[in-house]
Amino acid sequence: MTAPAERPLLFLDIDGPLIPFGSPTGHPQATDAAAATPADQGNPLLTRLDPGIGARLMALGCDLVWATTWMDEANEAVAPRIGLPRLPVVEWPDAGAEEGPRGLHWKTRPLVEWADGRPFIWVDDEISAVDRLWVAAGHPGPSLLHHVDPAKGLEDADFSALAGWLEAVAARPR
Repeated sequence: MTAPAERPLLFLDIDGPLIPFGSPTGHPQATDAAAATPADQGNPLLTRLDPGIGARLMALGCDLVWATTWMDEANEAVAPRIGLPRLPVVEWPDAGAEEGPRGLHWKTRPLVEWADGRPFIWVDDEISAVDRLWVAAGHPGPSLLHHVDPAKGLEDADFSALAGWLEAVAARPR
């Protein structure tokens, strides 16, 4: 009997993919002031979060990981608003850490290191062709670097692309 394969990782950015920068959508939010956390204070963009998107992300069947500059605040201010449990958080290197080729996003190397060969999806609004080439050359497992339109955030077409990639990875012989 072989050991079951680990589920793919899904590295998730917040600004752009979950909080779109386009016109506000005005998603209904709980207005209970007692539910507010210190991380909520002074951030009007949190009203742009879609409260149903967490269930859609969980349904993908990945191990979700915050890959955002929000760090632990993602678990305090964002996760409860969209129906996610506490998630692991990628710790970013200090500024001036080992750099890659020109144009490589500062998140790329730490995400590949975190994945450690596991299949992964990276959902962000700042992914470039340089990132895709670097990951293809340096990551031994399957990967999908999925760019999200920051004006719109994650949409149905994005979820279809993620689900399609996950189905293809699951169908691959091990």
